[in-house]
Amino acid sequence: MMVVEAFSHRPVTTWYTTNSKVNDKTWCDQLLERLATGGLLIFDLGFFKFPWFDAFTESDKFFITRLREKTAYKVVRCLNSTQLYRDEIIAMGEYRSNPCMHQVRLVSVLWGSTWYYYLTNVIDPQILSAHLVCELYRRWWRVEDAFLLTKRLLGLAYIWVGDCNGVQIQIFATWIFYAVLNQLCLDVAIALNQPLDRISTEMVFRSLYHFSQAVLRGDASDTLTYLVEHQKLFGLVKTRRKRHREIDAYTQQIWALTS
Repeated sequence: MMVVEAFSHRPVTTWYTTNSKVNDKTWCDQLLERLATGGLLIFDLGFFKFPWFDAFTESDKFFITRLREKTAYKVVRCLNSTQLYRDEIIAMGEYRSNPCMHQVRLVSVLWGSTWYYYLTNVIDPQILSAHLVCELYRRWWRVEDAFLLTKRLLGLAYIWVGDCNGVQIQIFATWIFYAVLNQLCLDVAIALNQPLDRISTEMVFRSLYHFSQAVLRGDASDTLTYLVEHQKLFGLVKTRRKRHREIDAYTQQIWALTS
């Protein structure tokens, strides 16, 4: 189990078990304890359970997740509603033996022909707008990018040793290098005045070979300076494609209707 920061993608903490069949909910107590008071945790349906939602609210901590299909709830109050999205306060659970004790907020968004439903215990839209609820949950999927990069780009998909200690060394060494690489990408983004999402982690990684050769020739000494000077040659900034522009345009259409 690993937690990464939503915006920087830096690893925050990790836990390990030898039980390959363990359920995600096994880590609920550790996750809640690790989260700072006032912090926000984004997770998927593998952690969906009412007592855990209540634990967040009772400890002044916050979450964003999706609504599980067929979850029974009733609308307590509608905060805002348009043709493309709804923002409502709801009470979940229809059985006395297992209700959700605290009200939560349900943000529903129509994307194309499909409605998507997000839950949070941040009740006040002035603190966390409906738009941010959706955008933050989209950030949750970036954790998959971290796994893809470490497994494919950095080679963690292949375990080169059979000994348990050797496996752990390879895993932790890879994640340490990923954290350093991620920080370098963040530094490049700041230097180029670009969002971190626009920086290609793969191309930053591959450009390190060219930097090492430049160092051997005596042509470079500082990694960041070298990458910034040659960013166009290495393609460090991702090209915005048609589908990205279409997504941005539709997103603006949804939230332009906010009253």
